[in-house]
Amino acid sequence: MFESDIKKMLASVDVEIGGSHPWDIQVHNSKLYSRVLRFANLGLGEAYMEGWWDCKALDQFFYRVLRGGLEKRFRFTLPVLMEIIAYSFRNLQSPERARMVAVHHYDFGNDVFEAMLDPAMQYSCAYWEHAADLEEAQRQKMDMICRKLQLQPGMSVLDIGCGWGGLGRYMAREYGVRVTGVTVSRAQADYAREHDEGTDARWLLQDYRTLSGTFDRIVSVGMFEHVGRKNYAVYMDTVRRLLSADGLFLLHTIGGNKARRCVDPWIEKYIFKNGILPSIHLVGNCVEGRMVMEDWENLGAYYDKTLMCWAENFTRGREERRFQCSEAQSRMFLYYLLSCAGAFRARDLQLWQIVLSPGGVEGGYRRPKI
Repeated sequence: MFESDIKKMLASVDVEIGGSHPWDIQVHNSKLYSRVLRFANLGLGEAYMEGWWDCKALDQFFYRVLRGGLEKRFRFTLPVLMEIIAYSFRNLQSPERARMVAVHHYDFGNDVFEAMLDPAMQYSCAYWEHAADLEEAQRQKMDMICRKLQLQPGMSVLDIGCGWGGLGRYMAREYGVRVTGVTVSRAQADYAREHDEGTDARWLLQDYRTLSGTFDRIVSVGMFEHVGRKNYAVYMDTVRRLLSADGLFLLHTIGGNKARRCVDPWIEKYIFKNGILPSIHLVGNCVEGRMVMEDWENLGAYYDKTLMCWAENFTRGREERRFQCSEAQSRMFLYYLLSCAGAFRARDLQLWQIVLSPGGVEGGYRRPKI
């Protein structure tokens, strides 16, 4: 019965078990069906890591599944309900828990990310409008952020969630600003310091909530996904406290089409501990009464191509032995990257760049032409 139910669901989105299309799946363990019906994507992802099934084009498989809304049939599986309870009653992103995602994912190994990412180590959506490759697309993304922030030499810039320091180095080198980067990942902070290039920058291993001072500009790229809805008000209050009266803040974050009660159980367990995606409504709520919304741009369609490049680089890096990982870890990374590519392609996920100011830009804010 389980197998026939799964086959009917997949057939509705043109996916066949044992089929010849690249998005069709090949099942190696018949226990897969009951595992998926009981544990949804947690069971599907773990079964893939364990080699129970394969698919030549995971991105295309997930694009069809998400475009067809099949994930909605698994809203009340046990893992999902447990995540809903956890996110409803606990602050999973408290200061005491903030470093969990760093230890779990960002500290996995700089050699892996060096192989997977571009030379600037940008672990966020690239801008592909005029770019031929990932390096150029990420450089254009960084420059677009600088122009949206209207950077001028001598300005002080705070980068909340600075990653490996690529954006901060670019800002300091190309725009002559003084950068303070903060991250909860020891591996990222160490890398940023080691690759500082002598720029006017400092790199702090610190929680954003403990920062002090005043900055002309603040930027946060790919970090808001780790803040958690119970902390959105604190986050925005912190930004407002640290930002000068005539400053600008750029928030670059993945977002969902609607408010989510929990994160995907597989992503929570294996990739981003305690993270959850914001919605337009939730972002608006934490901005209201605190900041002026100057600009909101959706770049989500570019994330598909970015993720596909990362997956290709990861595969090539492992083949070239630029890093070491087990077969299960390799399948984990590819499942993560390619399922996310399919989600962005299906427009199930978005990528927003939002520009905010404390009291409104005099004369109005103008988005720069890229």
